[in-house]
Amino acid sequence: MARPAKWTVEIALDESGDTTRAQVRLAAAGGTTYHGIGLVHSGPRGVHLPAIAAELAMARAFSDLTEELLEAVASDIEADARGPLAVLQGRA
Repeated sequence: MARPAKWTVEIALDESGDTTRAQVRLAAAGGTTYHGIGLVHSGPRGVHLPAIAAELAMARAFSDLTEELLEAVASDIEADARGPLAVLQGRA
């Protein structure tokens, strides 16, 4: 396997005032890192359920992380398509 097989995930959760913030960091052994952030604000009536806000903030952070990772994959595929094989096949 050319890529590192071990990836590390770190999650930080913070509640400040009416905002719950989750940060997710995904790190590969080779030093590549990806980040996701999720925010949740309390409702318009002031109803704030901390456990649910934390879950939602984490879900949003993982969703953000997923988007960043998919963008990196697309970029890697595009770069690979312009490599030596692409030149030989007339796709450069």
